[in-house]
Amino acid sequence: MAIRRSRYLPAVLLTIGALALAGCGSSSTTATSSAGAASSSPAPSAAPSGSASTGAPGEIAVTVTEADGCVATPDTVPAGQVTFVITNVDALGVTEVELVSDQRIVGERENLAPGFDSTFSARLDGGTYQVFCPGASTERKPFTVTGEAAAQSADLTALLDQATVDYGTYVDDQITFLLVPVQELADAIKAGDLAAAQAAYVKARPFYERIEPVAESFPDLDPAIDLRVGDVEAGTTWTGFHPIEQALFEKKTTEGLSELADQLVTDIKSLQTEAAKLSAATDVGQEGGYQAFEIANGSATLLDEVLASKITGEEEAYSRIDLLDFEANVEGSLQAFATLKPALDQIDPTLVPQIATAFDALVAELNTYRDESGLGGWTPYDQLTAEDKKALTDALLVVQEPLSAISAKITN
Repeated sequence: MAIRRSRYLPAVLLTIGALALAGCGSSSTTATSSAGAASSSPAPSAAPSGSASTGAPGEIAVTVTEADGCVATPDTVPAGQVTFVITNVDALGVTEVELVSDQRIVGERENLAPGFDSTFSARLDGGTYQVFCPGASTERKPFTVTGEAAAQSADLTALLDQATVDYGTYVDDQITFLLVPVQELADAIKAGDLAAAQAAYVKARPFYERIEPVAESFPDLDPAIDLRVGDVEAGTTWTGFHPIEQALFEKKTTEGLSELADQLVTDIKSLQTEAAKLSAATDVGQEGGYQAFEIANGSATLLDEVLASKITGEEEAYSRIDLLDFEANVEGSLQAFATLKPALDQIDPTLVPQIATAFDALVAELNTYRDESGLGGWTPYDQLTAEDKKALTDALLVVQEPLSAISAKITN
């Protein structure tokens, strides 16, 4: 019988210097980026094509082309550590590659433009998977893992297991905290109180942004909750935070938002239910719970989110509270890293201080834009200069490079 592990947030969450952050979904790249001047275009978060090598044991080449979609070579691999080396040759409509098991994303790489390549790693047990490239000519290709992953040392396994329990606690807490301002948002909208609705919107956003990789692992919920206007497909209904944001901050009205607000509350409650299932499975050591490599991938994904939509100013297009979301993504990334720290100290003790120092520097840079008179306590994003954005991008990339190495180390 599996032993129920204690649910607590470890002291390390409060000791890393980067937790000077004030306030109150599962990919990792091992490629590097060159930092250029930040602008309205997304900063590249992958290395130029040809920088990644393939052919090593446990290494899969995923080639994305306009003609053939996603092709994994080989498409069968023994269980254990698997590294996916992705190259987007010329597919303009494909920016993301996912590994999916039973509708759940177990690894992914986003923001992959033509001409760039990158990687993610996962420790996989035997079973049937799919390589999914949204927008490709052939979006889904079968992928098979044979056998069982080799067992890790008992001590390391215990540390990694505890990390999954701790992270599940963190996620559950954030969603519980999120429900309060989301309900306040719905109530203020129904009362026609614009100022209260705006305040509730700002209060709610960080809780969601901290656990975004988990939300993204449920493919129907995340778009319903957090889809931006530029990602809405023709013929579909735009729901979630951002149509409410547009009405509150651009149109400055609460009219016509009651149904949207009620649906947002319902969707957040559904997210809470699904996340609780992950935590419950994790607590008793059952399949279907959190995995340590997923937490590592999620930590890197949160920084990818910053590079993809916060640095570019696309996330909060109407409220301009992008730096509030930026901070929340960084904090969520840091918390995921912190849960893994005891195991990482055993796996590679040189990596932990490197990442912690980089986080400290990133937080220090971010804190220069705090403004207590600004909405959410930050400088409005449209007031940042190109030099400001470049400084933030540079600090992000210093964290991203060593952080992206964690997943492969855990799956060794």
